[in-house]
Amino acid sequence: MDYLLHVLVLFFLYAILTTSLDLLVGHSGLLSIAHAGLYGIGAYAAAIVSTHFDISFLGSVAIAMLAGVLVSFCISLPSRGLKGDYFAVLTFALQMVLFHLLNGWDRLTGGPLGISGIPAPAVFGAELDTLAETTLLFASCAGVVFALSRNVATSPFGRVLHALREDEGLTQSLGKHTYRVTIQVCAMSGAFAALAGALYSHYITYVDPTGFTVVESILILAMVILGGPGTILGPIIGAISLVSLAEALRFIGIPASEAASLRQIVYGLALIAIVFLRPRGLARA
Repeated sequence: MDYLLHVLVLFFLYAILTTSLDLLVGHSGLLSIAHAGLYGIGAYAAAIVSTHFDISFLGSVAIAMLAGVLVSFCISLPSRGLKGDYFAVLTFALQMVLFHLLNGWDRLTGGPLGISGIPAPAVFGAELDTLAETTLLFASCAGVVFALSRNVATSPFGRVLHALREDEGLTQSLGKHTYRVTIQVCAMSGAFAALAGALYSHYITYVDPTGFTVVESILILAMVILGGPGTILGPIIGAISLVSLAEALRFIGIPASEAASLRQIVYGLALIAIVFLRPRGLARA
């Protein structure tokens, strides 16, 4: 039972990450490869304030989300006029910078050794003692992120995002401030990614840089593409599919030294199949 609950926790975690990334990729047409970096910023921010300053769980989550907003703001500042491949290259470079920052700033982040002793989640002073309670917490957070993202996508602000995705020049000619909209959606996406990071660090009670590499960014992006970017349920379907696939591979009996490489191969084959069979994603007809 605990194993199934753990898988559900992973699903809700990646549902938050994919839903937040889809605000950029699916609704805004901004291909970001820095999402694992923002995820890591949230995880480390929560870990640092909770272990060094004895900040409560809710306080560390709030600080982590603020850190995600600030870093996303810095990412979006040089993005004026950048679309498509140029924005993707910019975010790829920033992903590498964020990873090396987490890996190299020993005094603050612990370097390659990471940070241990992170307290488990506690809501209003009540520690979540069981995995079922933790799963409910992750489910609640995923539900809130999904509801907020859906409201954004269907709001007038969301329609501006869709117009920006289709034709930035036309959107500007209609009097819309596309640069400001880009900054706002990046900040929102970064806050949700950092939320996932904070939840992850308190759940695992340990963080190190290996969980926030460019490979993780590509995995999150693959989930969005697999499910169908710009759809309501697409990112969640993508998260379910690849999390389930990864867990299914554990039962094949592959040696641990080969399992990680095999997962990457299987993910790649799954994406190739989707490109040919369902190029618009699993959630689209």
